[in-house]
Amino acid sequence: LGNHDFDNGLDGLLAQLPHAKFDILSANYDFTNTVMDGFVEPYKIYSVDGIKIGVFGLGIELKGLVTKKLYKETLYLDPIEIAQDMSRTLKEEQHCDLVICLSHLGFDYKNNPQTASDTKLATNTENIDLIIGGHTHTFLDKPVIRRNRKDAPVLVNQVGCYGINLGRIDFYFDANKKSSADGVSITV
Repeated sequence: LGNHDFDNGLDGLLAQLPHAKFDILSANYDFTNTVMDGFVEPYKIYSVDGIKIGVFGLGIELKGLVTKKLYKETLYLDPIEIAQDMSRTLKEEQHCDLVICLSHLGFDYKNNPQTASDTKLATNTENIDLIIGGHTHTFLDKPVIRRNRKDAPVLVNQVGCYGINLGRIDFYFDANKKSSADGVSITV
């Protein structure tokens, strides 16, 4: 979920959920005591050709972007801390072969390094393999690679805005489920 999902308030967001043909994921928005309580999951696990894939979502801080009356009692939880917990759960407890974060934090904030971003998320966590980002409308020709806290590669991708591009990421697994990956931005 991102900031514009709240443009019509929580009631408007709830009214749109039956039209979604996909899971709604957000690990760092706490919807307790709102009409959205129970309608959003922190993560989902998929199995594709014997590969277990854990996917979780993160959203940007709403304060200052969205009028309080639209998001009401929704609590914003620290995305770096939540991502570390989610990715550890997915990798170590759920034994996922691949962990993907769907992020609406923004790619990078060079003028404000304290702000949570996809690049900061990649370097400050341990178990994420891929971050698919949004919010800052950053056009990348291909994913960038950042090193996590264990010095392992994390692919970070964002392909702009308005449906101009489609990001394609291919992961390749060997017999021991060790992965490699590459990606590209495709103009549609």
